Amino acid sequence: MKKRGRIKIHKLKTWQLLLILVPFLFLDATLLRLDHIKMTELRDAVLAADESENDEETTKRLEELRGFVLSNMVINVVDDNGEQKITFGTGPFYLEHQYIRAANKALEEAESKLVDDSNPNGNVYAKASETCRAQAIANGWTWDNPNYINCMVSEIQKYPAADELHDTIKASLPSTELYRREYASPVWAPTLTGFMILITLIIIVVIIIRMLVWIVLRLSLLFV
Repeated sequence: MKKRGRIKIHKLKTWQLLLILVPFLFLDATLLRLDHIKMTELRDAVLAADESENDEETTKRLEELRGFVLSNMVINVVDDNGEQKITFGTGPFYLEHQYIRAANKALEEAESKLVDDSNPNGNVYAKASETCRAQAIANGWTWDNPNYINCMVSEIQKYPAADELHDTIKASLPSTELYRREYASPVWAPTLTGFMILITLIIIVVIIIRMLVWIVLRLSLLFV
């Protein structure tokens, strides 16, 4: 039976292989898209947990996302400084709300340190806070909004002799890299998607070899 199967495959003509290749390519694209959709759903679940300020749930969702990406072929298109690039994996994303909470906490700690500020301009933090709180109310910002944090840092920089204060606050703010996540997927994985792509590649290789043999034979006949 195996021998007969091999003979039948061997006897398939090139045009027949091309016809077989078309649905295989469609199936590969469908499976890759399903894997990408699943990855997107898991990543959105991470961001939703982060937005809800549930760190335990966020960690759990991150593990689910990481486990899926590391065991599946996930092709993704990411933006790299305005350029669209294809990558294997999630691409970079940030736990924005965890960062905002940490940055806001750092600002609160800075406020407590600057209450007795001897700066000739008075309590620089208090003045910056007064300005930014007014903007926050006008624009509907919450106190953990990144626009409010940026406003505070910007206002503090406006005062003379505030460089030291600015450096202190800047040093207190956590690095955004601490809240950056990116998981890479393997180029090939032993999944349904992986095996279907492998079969498709074999068919393509057979077609290319047959075409090369045909071209060589045609060229050799020209010189006979």
